[in-house]
Amino acid sequence: MSVQYSSHHLLHGKRKAPTQLVENRISFAGPHSELSIYDTYETAEKVSLKSEGLLYCGMVTGAKVMHTQHRDNIPFMPHESFILSPNEEVFIDFPEARIDKPTTCLTIEISEERVAQLCDRMNDVLNTSPLSSQITVNPYQPLHTLHNQATQQVLNRLTSEYVQNDPDRDLLVDLGVSELITRILRHHGREALLCFTQAAPDANGLTCVLHWIEQHLALPLNIDELSKMACMSRSRFYQEFKRQLGCTPMEYQHQRRMSRAYQRLQEKCSVTEVSFELGYQSLSHFSRRFHQHFGVSPRQFCQTKFN
Repeated sequence: MSVQYSSHHLLHGKRKAPTQLVENRISFAGPHSELSIYDTYETAEKVSLKSEGLLYCGMVTGAKVMHTQHRDNIPFMPHESFILSPNEEVFIDFPEARIDKPTTCLTIEISEERVAQLCDRMNDVLNTSPLSSQITVNPYQPLHTLHNQATQQVLNRLTSEYVQNDPDRDLLVDLGVSELITRILRHHGREALLCFTQAAPDANGLTCVLHWIEQHLALPLNIDELSKMACMSRSRFYQEFKRQLGCTPMEYQHQRRMSRAYQRLQEKCSVTEVSFELGYQSLSHFSRRFHQHFGVSPRQFCQTKFN
């Protein structure tokens, strides 16, 4: 069973009989944030959602279709994250909701003040980089992505902390919200860095390495060769890479492979084709890594997305 459903069962005991059949809401306030759980018991179209703060949206059960000012007809499934900017309105369809099988999602509204504080802290970490003046991270940029198991674990833990009456509840909630925002910022930071790397692959040693990894995702990494490419010692290369990307080169390659796999499967490529395209020696190895990262197998992802 997916860890995603643990939050659903946890909240079940907190629920009362619904007062409305579309977007029936229960909420739990925290410092600088608020968790809301929405259950919808009948099909509906173009239901509006908007928030004054940054709004993180995550699916629990069922499926929705999102319509933003930039894009129409966006399928939104379990294991996916959707970020809305403050006061950005989205319209939602509920094609699968039933009285005996409600569509359930959660949102976490986070104040702009808290987001700004964490942006400043992350900028302090990254400002010594020669790239810091050339790359801008916008935490309010729209985001729709299949999130990994680490983010899912944060969501499960955070949901539990909102609901329970722990004496340290507010502190734990704030720490969980901080971790969630940090993951969002890291995601946006990597996307901004990748865009810059594509435009200027020779800007410095790190962009050269990132460009090479992106162009050769199927090949194994040789750290000594990457260090030479970056014009750094092995130890300095590791230090700079982790500071900028938040992970080791091996972990980064795995994450980029998973992002590429997600993209290629969305394009309806076969699981076998994607596996060998990304350099996996066997289909079972690829499927295992994909499941570890996203919490669903490649075939389950394709069945959910396209059926």
